Amino acid sequence: MRIVVWIFLIGLIIFRFFSTLPKYKDGQKVRITQKVTSEPVRYSFYQSFNLSGLTVYIPKFPEVTYGDSVVVEGTVEGRKLSNAKLIEVSEGRGPLVRVRKRLIDFYQSALPQPYSGLIAGVVLGSKAGLSEDFWDDLKVTGTAHVVVASGMNVTLVTGFLVGMVTIFLPRRKAIPLAIAGIWVYSLISGFDAPIVRAAVMGSVAFLAQWAGRVVTAWKALFLSAACMLIAWPQWLTDLGFILSFVATTCLLLFEARVRKVFSFLPNIIREGFSTSLAAQIGVAPIIFVTFGQFNLLSPLINALILWTIAPITILAGLSGILGLVIPLAGKLILYLSYPLTFWFVKVVTLFS
Repeated sequence: MRIVVWIFLIGLIIFRFFSTLPKYKDGQKVRITQKVTSEPVRYSFYQSFNLSGLTVYIPKFPEVTYGDSVVVEGTVEGRKLSNAKLIEVSEGRGPLVRVRKRLIDFYQSALPQPYSGLIAGVVLGSKAGLSEDFWDDLKVTGTAHVVVASGMNVTLVTGFLVGMVTIFLPRRKAIPLAIAGIWVYSLISGFDAPIVRAAVMGSVAFLAQWAGRVVTAWKALFLSAACMLIAWPQWLTDLGFILSFVATTCLLLFEARVRKVFSFLPNIIREGFSTSLAAQIGVAPIIFVTFGQFNLLSPLINALILWTIAPITILAGLSGILGLVIPLAGKLILYLSYPLTFWFVKVVTLFS
């Protein structure tokens, strides 16, 4: 019976993928009006995002951010919009988009660059505040994945929500609120593939608890992949989606073994090193084939900085929430993260 269910899901994914392919012809000139549903990727002279299944490359300015509504014209060339021109951009007006913008503004007003940009990236997945030089340093050192909201953020948010809600409610009643909180955070933080993957896996695990069932990490991973590809089939070719699932698969396969091999290392270094090295087993070949480069020291660099991400996320998250109500109190808490962000920036700069 289970095999039949998985065959059905795979068939549904394939059907959804081909049925939702853009109905455009090569050479066709189009005008697309749509909301940007994930954080744009910024390069030295241009920015990139997806609209209607097409990858759009436009000049770096004016900057487009997650939640903005845009009007873009260009010529279809495969799955890319060639010679794209930004006709109009309207700032997002949804309540969650406004909260995201206020949090980013709060971080930028409290700390100088690149520390404010680092925090906005870690907590909210915002790359807009990162300076070009620091973003280049992150890419060269293989640490750019850290400065985007990720599965770790969802895990921290989930733990915080469950811990808080279970103070007042039984765990069974707290689970729906925790799931709702996960998805609110996912929407605020950019709704990129790694965040959605972690949100779906967390939701699957919580629903299993609520129903009194046992679900393995492998089953949660495959179910989350199926749910995501049925809902958003274009992610089948999305690099962020591919890297997220390959990295998670490698963690499940190799992390415990790698940690055992490097058991002689101090615990604070061993955890980050084993996690990074295990993930890189699958991720490194993809990065090398895609970008033609890979930093052999990346596992070591990640080990030196990964231990800072959890405390940075917790301090910045709490300060942001408090800062929306009492800015001064929020800034005082945010200042506690400065030594951690200073260490992070100095390590990345040194190895770059």
